[in-house]
Amino acid sequence: MDEFDERYFGGISEADPAAVGPPPGTAVAPERPFALRGCVITPDERIDDGYVEVAGDRITSVGDRPPASSIVVLDTDGVILPGLIDLHGHPEFNVFAPWEPPRLFENRGQWRASPEYRSVVREPWNRLTAEIDGVSLLPTLTRYAEARSLVGGVTAIQGASAKYPDPDESLVRNVDRRIFGRHRARSAIDFDREDDATRALRREQIASGEVTAYYVHLAEGIDERSRREFDDIAGADLVTPATVLVHGTALGEAELRAVREAGASLVWSPQSNLRLYGRTTAAARALELGIPMALGADWQPSGSPSLLAELGVAQRQLAVQGRPTPPRELVAMVTSTAARIAGLEDRIGRLRPGLAADIVVLERHHEDPWLNVVDASPAWVRLVVIGGDLAYGHGPWIEALAGPADLETAQAWGRPVSLDTRYSVRRSATPAPRLAEVRAALLARDLRVGPIFA
Repeated sequence: MDEFDERYFGGISEADPAAVGPPPGTAVAPERPFALRGCVITPDERIDDGYVEVAGDRITSVGDRPPASSIVVLDTDGVILPGLIDLHGHPEFNVFAPWEPPRLFENRGQWRASPEYRSVVREPWNRLTAEIDGVSLLPTLTRYAEARSLVGGVTAIQGASAKYPDPDESLVRNVDRRIFGRHRARSAIDFDREDDATRALRREQIASGEVTAYYVHLAEGIDERSRREFDDIAGADLVTPATVLVHGTALGEAELRAVREAGASLVWSPQSNLRLYGRTTAAARALELGIPMALGADWQPSGSPSLLAELGVAQRQLAVQGRPTPPRELVAMVTSTAARIAGLEDRIGRLRPGLAADIVVLERHHEDPWLNVVDASPAWVRLVVIGGDLAYGHGPWIEALAGPADLETAQAWGRPVSLDTRYSVRRSATPAPRLAEVRAALLARDLRVGPIFA
């Protein structure tokens, strides 16, 4: 294994692909194989009475045949699917309650410079991250935000800050950091601030295969200034098969065709676009052109409170744009398609033997399992497994699979849940903080921190 635990940043080490299973005491992982029973979506197919078997950190079997008697089987009576992948977020800002902008804007620069944004978002964020008595709460607030993602069924996120805490202490996977023993993604929030040397480096990294996913916030707005951002990246020869354009709100027909011809991808965040600009990306046209597209909840201030909520917004907005989209296709945007865009389709995004055991179980309220996902809320999330670890869910289920575990309990949507807040700590001699401690530290500095279970 590498010098630090690869489980959340990759259950399978590049150095030792046969290695499975966590180091003792770092997470809640069953000591023997187990199986989840329910309606399984892979997401290519549905198995109405299916089983997903897990051993160590990997999926070992998916099908309708009952497992061997030696394997513990949990009857979920729910919908079992791959862990959700949120390909656009800003975790360090996801501790706040949603912001209601008092007016619409034409581009990102306008709301960034507005006094309303400074008052409601930037000032409290500055207060939380400032060095007060030698302590910044940036690691604390990012952990809080990761917990928010986890309880919504998200097992992998994009957008981690360069100042993110030690990756040994990550609660969910971060696709643009070191993951599965490699670091093959880069990102740029403001492409116009990337100097010529950085642009040249990105071209070299993409051409050599060192970088397989280049996330770029681009054309986030509705004016000509926003559209010209595409001219800038195209002129820099950085619209490539590795390029993942985040937002693309201002892109017209010519730009979308150029994206398709280059083999680039889009990540769509409709709720944030609509709230800030009153318009969103021509997502229906992008899909018609065959552009790979994933979803991202963006951030709490203007985005959706969860990726599940963003799925519903995307469904309604695609219908408004004249392309009613089957729930199955929407679910792919946050699982298999998202994994392909991230260059991680060989590791996550599907329920398939050999892939990482990143799994979500939802309560079942619809006969159509894909519709069940699109209509779901975090209140429907009953179990989240990351790399074979039982990270969050119904306490009795976790105990049935792993035995008594030192998990933190909380009240969520009218029922008790259990949460593993120990991360994958390897180097620290002190125990990882409980969620209650994380929340208390943030609220002691600023009371505008929003709830997780809401």
